[in-house]
Formats: sequence, structure tokens, C-alpha cells
Amino acid sequence: MLTVKMVVTGPFNAGKTEFIQTVSEIDVVSTERKISSEAERIKETTTVAMDFGRITVDNDLALYLFGTPGQKRFDFMWEILSEGMLGFIVMVDSTRPETFREARNILEAFRAFSPTPYVVAASKQDLEGAWELDDMRIALRLNEDEKLLPCIALDKESVKEVLLELLASILLELDNQ
Repeated sequence: MLTVKMVVTGPFNAGKTEFIQTVSEIDVVSTERKISSEAERIKETTTVAMDFGRITVDNDLALYLFGTPGQKRFDFMWEILSEGMLGFIVMVDSTRPETFREARNILEAFRAFSPTPYVVAASKQDLEGAWELDDMRIALRLNEDEKLLPCIALDKESVKEVLLELLASILLELDNQ
């Protein structure tokens, strides 16, 4: 069986944990802890090491999903989690433009760790105030050939579309090797 390691990364509160929980066939291994900083108290918990989920695509293929912490103080985990990845997803909260620069920096960091396929997922597209994809592409300085996909992390079909888009790129890359 081929196992494909994918990393789900992005800024704090972009939807990484929800993304993995929505689609994982196993109980997600999570390192969520209570948030200690008042400034970040827009939610109750945060990932401090990683999230892990699994999806069996068919008898020959399984996806292992590793979610990174979004808080800068845990960024040492990014390189550790990127080891052996065949592709990655950068989740960007499309309702919080103040996080776009950080998302771009995370994208650059992961591209430096490993030249693997990636997609950018514009999360929270169902919420009021979500930016249009064309505007996000400009703000994130993404080229036309870089995949920017709409995503609702709590919607299984939306999550599957993002994963399938990345998986297609990964399988194409593996075929070309």
C-alpha cells in the first residue's frame, strides 16, 4: 500500500484542525491545549505539536494528514513535520486579511523545506466577509499556476476536493520520477 504524507499548515485559527477532523477515518491524534495568551483568545484551544489523521482512498492508497501548529512560538515543529511529506496544504482564513502575510511566509518556509506539490486553501469561504479568490491571489502574491482553492473546513466534500487536487499533483510528480 502506498502511503502519502500530507502536511496541513497555515496561520493560527485558519481551520487546520477542523480540516483534518472533518475527513479523518480515525479519531484524530491531537495536541490541543488551552490558550494561555489573552491576545489569541479568539478560540479556546490551539495545537501545540501536531494533529494526525488518516484516510484510506482505496486498497492501494492511504493519506496520512499531519496538521501543524499555527502559532509562531511552535514553528519549530514545521520542519520536523515536513520530513517525508509528499505535499502540503496552506490553509488561509479568507475572513482575516491580517493573516495573509503570515500565510505567505509559511508557504515560503514549506517550499524551502521540500520542493513538493502544494495547494493553498482559502478557508471559511462560507462566512460573511470572506475575500474573493481573485483578490486573495493578489494579496498572497500567488502566480496563476499556483492552486488556490475555496474551502470550508467543516464540509467533508469541500475538504475532499482540496485533498484530491493535491493528491493529483503528488501522483503526477511520482509518475515523473
